[in-house]
Amino acid sequence: MCDAEDELTIPRASINKMMKEMLPNVRVSNEAKELVMNCCTEFVHVIASRANEVCNQNQKKTIMPDHVLGALNEAGFGDFVNEAKEVLKGCKEMQAQRRKHSTRLENLGIPEEELLRQQQELFAKAREEQLQVETQQWQQIQAEVQKKLEEENRGSTSTAVVDEDDDYS
Repeated sequence: MCDAEDELTIPRASINKMMKEMLPNVRVSNEAKELVMNCCTEFVHVIASRANEVCNQNQKKTIMPDHVLGALNEAGFGDFVNEAKEVLKGCKEMQAQRRKHSTRLENLGIPEEELLRQQQELFAKAREEQLQVETQQWQQIQAEVQKKLEEENRGSTSTAVVDEDDDYS
């Protein structure tokens, strides 16, 4: 098969896995696997096309589960509708559970109180570090000011000495 056709098929590994689960003690030839894969792909195409038609008839732009269920009925697979509804229900429940349990806080497995305590410790540590930095900066500024004052004092003292020497000449 060419690459364009491969994009339009159900993955071979998925088909093989389903067949092994459904028929664990049966050997299936590669030709039979290929045929099943092509049938599955065609089934999906037919149902998707019909679901699109149902969607358009309802003047909608997004294919919804009800459109797929209607397409199953129209294609003569009404017997599968109840089973499809059960699968849909299970999928919705799984999605709801994922959304409910997908918060990072719950994924950590650490109680909220412990996280709050750790956060407070981090804030306190950050404040302490900031205070140390500010203290060092303040000390550096004081040292620079002290140095300038000493330089000015030396300069005024040496000027005064020079002036006194000038008076003695």
